[in-house]
Amino acid sequence: MTDAPFTEYEPGEGVAVLRLARPGARNAINTRMLEELLEHLAEARSDDAVRALVVSSNDHLGLSAGADVREELDREGQVRRMQLFADLYDGLTAFPKPTVAACHGACVGGGAEIAVACDLRVGGSNLRLRFPGAALGVPVGPARLVSLAGLSVAKYLLLSSKEVNAEQALRWGLVHKVAPAARTEAVAIDLATSCAAHPPEAVARLKRMLHEWDGVVERSRAEGEGQVEWARTGPGLS
Repeated sequence: MTDAPFTEYEPGEGVAVLRLARPGARNAINTRMLEELLEHLAEARSDDAVRALVVSSNDHLGLSAGADVREELDREGQVRRMQLFADLYDGLTAFPKPTVAACHGACVGGGAEIAVACDLRVGGSNLRLRFPGAALGVPVGPARLVSLAGLSVAKYLLLSSKEVNAEQALRWGLVHKVAPAARTEAVAIDLATSCAAHPPEAVARLKRMLHEWDGVVERSRAEGEGQVEWARTGPGLS
C-alpha cells in the first residue's frame, strides 16, 4: 500500500487550493481521503491568510466518481466512513470563507455532494453530474441541493439519479460558469480570487446571513445525522 497522500493542499495568500489526488481510482473517496480532506479543511479554516478556498482535483477528467465501493469495510467501518462524509459536507457547508468547486468531468455521488456543499461552482465543459443516492439506496442530497437548485430540480436529480451535462447544469443554476475542461480549476481560482479581494469580515458576515436566513447549515447537519443512523441500522453499503 502506498504512503502517498490522496489529497493535495496548496495554502496561499488569498486563495488556497484543496485537490482530490487519487486519479488511478477516479478520485474515489475512501476513509483515508476523507480524513485528509477534513484535516486540510480545518487548516484552511484557521489560516487567516486564506480568504477563499477552491476544491478541485489533479485530474481534469473528474472531480470524483464518488465513494470508493471497493474499500473493504465492516459495519463499524461503514458507519465511521459515513460519519466522515457527513462531517465533510457539514464542514464545507459551514466553512466561514467563500468556497468554489471546480467541477470537471465526473462529478458523481460524494463528488457531487462536495460540489453542492461549496458556495460557487465552475463546471467543466466535460461535466457529468449525477446524484445516485436513490439508485444506491443511500438517503443523501436534499439538504444542500434544495437550497441550490429549488425543490423541483432537486426532486428530478435525486429521484431519477439521471446524469446532467454542463449545459443543463448551467441552465438550472447548478454551476455559475462553464469553462473548457482543462481550464476549470484556473477559472475557479479566478472566481475565488475575486471573492478574496473583498474585506474578509464583510464577506464572512454576508455568508453567515445567507446561511441563517436559508437554514442550510442546520439542514445539512440533520441530514448527516440521518445518514449515519442509516449506516448504523440499515442494510449496509456492501
